[in-house]
Amino acid sequence: MAAGITRAWGWFRGNRWVKTALSPPAYLSLGFLTLGGFVAGVIFWGGFNTALEYTNTEKFCVGCHEMEANVFEELKGTIHFTNRSGVRAGCPDCHVPHEWTNKIARKMQASKEVWGHIFGSIDTRDKFLAMRKHLAEREWERMKANDSLECRNCHSSESMDLVKQNPRAASAHEQFLFTGEKTCIDCHKGIAHKLPDMSGVPGWQ
Repeated sequence: MAAGITRAWGWFRGNRWVKTALSPPAYLSLGFLTLGGFVAGVIFWGGFNTALEYTNTEKFCVGCHEMEANVFEELKGTIHFTNRSGVRAGCPDCHVPHEWTNKIARKMQASKEVWGHIFGSIDTRDKFLAMRKHLAEREWERMKANDSLECRNCHSSESMDLVKQNPRAASAHEQFLFTGEKTCIDCHKGIAHKLPDMSGVPGWQ
């Protein structure tokens, strides 16, 4: 086996294209190589950023039928989709942080969801309903860990006018949110999607 590896390595190193790629430049100036590297970097960054932004659109999110037929249909019936002010929160607004570093971290997490789509984890309504609680709890846990960062993309405790809120909401915000005892997702589960069976969920009556 070792002899086979040695022969393969010898063939690889002997290939003229490989030798050219690994050899120091004989005819190209340092300035040309620098410029070429800069242009290649711009092209790479442009392509990467374009792909990143495309995957951060509602159109991309609902491109899978399991999303369009289930959670997106539920979103349509909420105040986040249609309201008196005409401001709509789409999928990325609630599920992807705006800051670049946090956004990249979320995209890496979401790569597991791509595998779920490929292997058909929730490709039928029955499968989705069976997985609903698990999916919801995983998202609640993520948002709890980041202090409801996506909610805070639009909602700011500093901008809240408690006088304009109903007494129950104002009291809850003052007692729990402003003190840091709780975060948005602790009380606002089901704000954009239907709730699963909530039995056994801590703090939920």
